[in-house]
Order: sequence, then structure tokens, then C-alpha cells
Amino acid sequence: MSRHPIRFLLSLCVAVALALAGLTPASAVPTGGALNGTRLMAGTALYPRVLRLQHSGSADGRIIASVVTFGDSGGIGAIFASRDDGRSFSRIGSVVDPGAAQGLCCSTLYELPRRVGDLTPGTLLWSASVGQNAGADRRMTVPIWASRDHGRSWQRLATVLTAANSGGLWEPEFAVSRDGRLVLYVSDETQQPAHSQTLIETVSRDGRSWSAARNVVAAADPDLRPGMPVVRRLPNGSYLMSYEICGPGQDCRQRVRRAPDGVSWGDPADLGRLVATRDGQQFRHAPTISWYDDRSGGGALLSVGQMLYDRDGDVAAGNGSTIFYTSAAPEGRWRTAQAPVRIAAPYDNYCPNYSSSLLPMPERGRLLELATGYDDSGVCTTYFATGRLPG
Repeated sequence: MSRHPIRFLLSLCVAVALALAGLTPASAVPTGGALNGTRLMAGTALYPRVLRLQHSGSADGRIIASVVTFGDSGGIGAIFASRDDGRSFSRIGSVVDPGAAQGLCCSTLYELPRRVGDLTPGTLLWSASVGQNAGADRRMTVPIWASRDHGRSWQRLATVLTAANSGGLWEPEFAVSRDGRLVLYVSDETQQPAHSQTLIETVSRDGRSWSAARNVVAAADPDLRPGMPVVRRLPNGSYLMSYEICGPGQDCRQRVRRAPDGVSWGDPADLGRLVATRDGQQFRHAPTISWYDDRSGGGALLSVGQMLYDRDGDVAAGNGSTIFYTSAAPEGRWRTAQAPVRIAAPYDNYCPNYSSSLLPMPERGRLLELATGYDDSGVCTTYFATGRLPG
């Protein structure tokens, strides 16, 4: 028994309170680890994505999430569902692409809002970057898989892209254009040396046959690397794309651009508009965005990125625990709020706070976040938590 029973009991009470609140004492968290939240699954869980079914009839309201994990045969897309507004998740399915034995990265998840070919509204689509570990002569691919039962079973639809050389094809993202075509956006490394990396798009009327890809963002400076596209349709019918631009003078800062129809994004050489707060804070690396109806007419936008910097280019206070939000034009100034999942001192690395995913639940005034961090064994995994929806 402790010689200081009162101090011992107080410490015990604090530990219990932190555990009940889903918090971890900062001294127990490794750099890049989660300060709070619930672990989604045992083992590795990368690149989380989350959505709420809105076009699925009686299943509407269910939350579906995906991560990249690994088994004996290679990469796996692990699919989860929550029926209690993100308080808990259970695993419901897996996507096992044959090519993922040679590497899997950067998966995405999307619910069709309208019919595309014979794919009905509510069909879930999954895609990822496949084959990055296949050696010097690799030819990466971007496949599409579909689920008609809300994520439990999956069927392969097509291989949308196959790299023309050993360059990478990364970070696929879906949208449906104004005229009803399915669009896939991808970060493309195959145009070197003219472009270290570009953002490309390809379109389809049935999800199986796809157009030739064309550049959406292709900087005049061949060393710049636009990447990590995320696209949301806004209530006025236009489309907003968020992405990073890495390379000299850009430092992987977040930018945005618009399209009236989901495919016409303007001059590819235009780098887009920086996302920043009034005092000059900016996200760098792996930014994402989300939209929700705040009853203002135009809706509200949320954003999160791996690292938070101030106007002077220094890592800012609040790094790893901050999101941005705005009810104004995204090209304007954003405001800050606390992130539901807080990551301890994230840094430029594939894991901590990398490409986190936000799901607003405005009817409850809550915001669900899935974010990655290192556990105390050095495994990169996904944590989830809800917090107050800002605005």
C-alpha cells in the first residue's frame, strides 16, 4: 500500500476518469500517437475513410468506414460499420484485390448518389493504389470494386488505370459529375520528367469503360507535386477540390479549386488558392475536406491536415489537434476548432494524422473523425472519436 494513500487514491481517480473519457495521459503517448479516441482495430490500419449512407433506403444513416490493413497474402481493404453514430464500429467486410499482394495504399470509399450504368444509387465503390512493391519494373494499377449490400460483399468492376511505366498512381478519389458520369481523380507520377506528379481525371458512364486520363493540375515547374485530391459537391451544384502541392516553395500546403461540373477545372497550370486562417495558419501534408448543411444556404466546410504551420513557416501550437471550418467561400479565411482525435506532435511521416477523415453529423451537433497514430509498440493504426461540430 502506498505511504501516501490520499495521493494514490487521487491518482487512481484521475486515471479512471481519463479512461472513461477516452483520454490517455500525455506522458504515456509516443510522438505521433493518439492522445484520445478508440482504436478501430488491432494491428495496422492506414488511410481511413468514412461516410454516412444517404442513398441506401432503410440503411440510410449507417456509417461505413474503410482502412488499409495487411494479412499473410498482402494488402486488404477492411470495411467497418457503425449503427450508433460512430460510438462503436464492427468489421463487416474485406476487399482483397489480387494485385494487393504486391502492395496496397491509399484506398477510398464512395456511395453513389445516383445511377451510373447498372450501378444503382447507394452502391458503395472502393478503389486504391495497387502494386507499389512489385519492383523496379512495376506497373501500378487502380482497380474499382463495388458493393451492393452496404459493404459486406464486394465485386471487382474494372481496372481503371495501369501505369505506362514504373511511376506511381496514388490516392484515387470519386465523384459523379453534373451530367451523371462517374469520375476518378488520381495522383499520377507517370509523366516524368515533364512533371514529377500531376492530378488527373478519367470518366465513365458505367464504371467499367473509362476515358483516357487528362491533367487537372499540372504545374509548369516540373519539380512540383500536386497530390491527395479530395472532391466534394457543394449545394449550388459546383464542385470543390482540395489537394496538396509539394516541392520547392510549396511545402505540401493545401490548396483548392472549383469546377462547375466536376470535370472542368480550368487551366491545369494554375496551382489553385491556398487554404489559410485569418492569422495565416495553414495545413501541410495530406489535407482532406468535408461539407455539411449548416442551414445557412451555402453549407459549411471542414478541413484537416497532417501538420499545422503558422504564417512564418513554423510548426504552430495546436499541431495535431486542430481542424479548420468556414461557412464562407473556401477561397476566403478559415477559422480553427479542436479536432475530435488529437495526435501528439505529428510530423512529416506516413502515419501520424495522415489523411484523416471527417464526418459531420449536424443533426446531433457532432463531428466524427478517424485519424492514424502510432501505438506504444510502434504500429500505425486508426483511432476514432466524436467532438463538437464547430460553427
